[in-house]
Amino acid sequence: MAKRGVPEGLFLKCPSCKTTLFRKDMEEMLHVCPKCEHHFYIPARERIRHLLDTDSFEEWATDLRSLDPLEFFDRKPYSERLRDEQQRTGLPEAAVIGKGFIRGRPVVLGITDFGFMAGSMGSVVGEKLTLAVEGATRHGLPLIIVSGSGGGARMQEGILSLMQMAKVSAALAQYDLAGGLFISVLTHPTMGGAAASFATLGDLILAEPKAMIGFAGRRTIKATVRLELPEDFQTSEFLLQHGFIDRIVRRADLRTELARLIDYCEKK
Repeated sequence: MAKRGVPEGLFLKCPSCKTTLFRKDMEEMLHVCPKCEHHFYIPARERIRHLLDTDSFEEWATDLRSLDPLEFFDRKPYSERLRDEQQRTGLPEAAVIGKGFIRGRPVVLGITDFGFMAGSMGSVVGEKLTLAVEGATRHGLPLIIVSGSGGGARMQEGILSLMQMAKVSAALAQYDLAGGLFISVLTHPTMGGAAASFATLGDLILAEPKAMIGFAGRRTIKATVRLELPEDFQTSEFLLQHGFIDRIVRRADLRTELARLIDYCEKK
């Protein structure tokens, strides 16, 4: 009689404490390790379900798709890489934006998804985030952007990618002049062009525990300026200690905390 094995993907191992975890239990715990509270990656649409009231999300700019203006080719053409990422993730691009409600409070929400080309910021990601900011300005609503961009600016689009940093930042400046409230939520990892622009421009900056946040990584800094950095350098705990972020919030508490902050700032 053939021996039955354990189905693939039923369990996963925590990269922090090495505990073996039942995947279904992890989903119920919002993908947070019960032993060490390591916060696993979750896709953008699952974050939307965690954060927003049920069936309240109205997605914007669903028809935007990246082009290949430079006809970039590395191991495969950029156009082919985009198709592969779209099929694998079910997302048209690395950003999802729209309007919804958090405990009855209307907000504009933007999320960058690390699962799509490491959440790198190409022209469509920048355009979508800009549209989210402009929508929040037009409707007079609080703006929340959840950053999971570990890939920085997307090299396959060259300067068209780099200019998105300035474009989103300029839209945020106009939103600020209009009196808007921007809450930036940093998740693991938030690096490169995202960290150097919109992700760190929030009126309030929250972060998940143990998230890596910064511009260049520790190894890059060591290789370029020969500087030894602390082990916890660029973690959310290190940045909170040095005044770079305002608060560390566990994933399970984030929805309540966002609603509370919106209420508090509206009263001010």
